[in-house]
Amino acid sequence: MTPSLPQQPKIQLTVTPDYREAYANSVQVRLNVWDFFLVFGTVNQTGPDSVQIRNFQGIYLSPQQAKALSNLLVQNVQQYEATFGEIKLEPRTSEGIIQ
Repeated sequence: MTPSLPQQPKIQLTVTPDYREAYANSVQVRLNVWDFFLVFGTVNQTGPDSVQIRNFQGIYLSPQQAKALSNLLVQNVQQYEATFGEIKLEPRTSEGIIQ
């Protein structure tokens, strides 16, 4: 008798009343021993030497969920690049701000 694989659970996705979608071109990551904290926002260069970042959402992830998200992002970036070509990152200044 061969062992059977466990049956995959049926997944039901729902949207909560406070669900929203937004564009972010800034993600800051903070971490501690218990969790990762991702802060999403938008960057606006208001002058030649002035950048404003407006944060609009913070999300806490367990270390396990952060690693799973990392793996998922790597897989999807690889698929994107295989389809559309290499994603080139813009050069950064010594302060780490994208120009």
